[in-house]
Amino acid sequence: MAKKGEKAAKPRKATKKPARKANGGSASIGLAMKAQFLESLAREHHVTMKVLNAFPVEQSEFRPHPRSQCARELAFTFVMEQQIMSLAFQNQLKMGGGFPKAPSDFRAIVDQFDKDYHALVDVVKKTKENDLNTPVPFFTGPKQVGNWPKMQLAWFMLSDQIHHRGQYTVYLRMAGGKVPSIYGPSADEPWM
Repeated sequence: MAKKGEKAAKPRKATKKPARKANGGSASIGLAMKAQFLESLAREHHVTMKVLNAFPVEQSEFRPHPRSQCARELAFTFVMEQQIMSLAFQNQLKMGGGFPKAPSDFRAIVDQFDKDYHALVDVVKKTKENDLNTPVPFFTGPKQVGNWPKMQLAWFMLSDQIHHRGQYTVYLRMAGGKVPSIYGPSADEPWM
């Protein structure tokens, strides 16, 4: 309120917020989600290739324990994880039937992992932004299948690849190979 003799202040006009796009900006969010995932995928693929290429091929049947997979079979896990991602992004992921048997040629597995990576990048780039959260079936627990948003499943598979890569570095060390730097220096690849 104005005091006697003072002019009353003019009421402020309500400021209009800029109108939101009809899609709520989801296209730009989708682009950011894709870009972030592809950047992480590229970085982790490079490191996983370093680890796989450091493994002594003649030790591909090495297994640290009778219940463990051999190094060749564990390497095939990386191939399968990328195939799961690719099938999910293409709406072709079906559950059941188990995983195929790992090929007997270790180098062929490593080459397939690298080749499939480039194909996966193309599939992700071609996936429409509004399709990134479309649900796909995948395991949610022992003998349980539920729906996962595609992008969430892709991040889960990439995290699992990182997990198995850590496991693989133990195989690598035990098989007499040299462990490359991953997120920092290693005893075999110091940074100083």
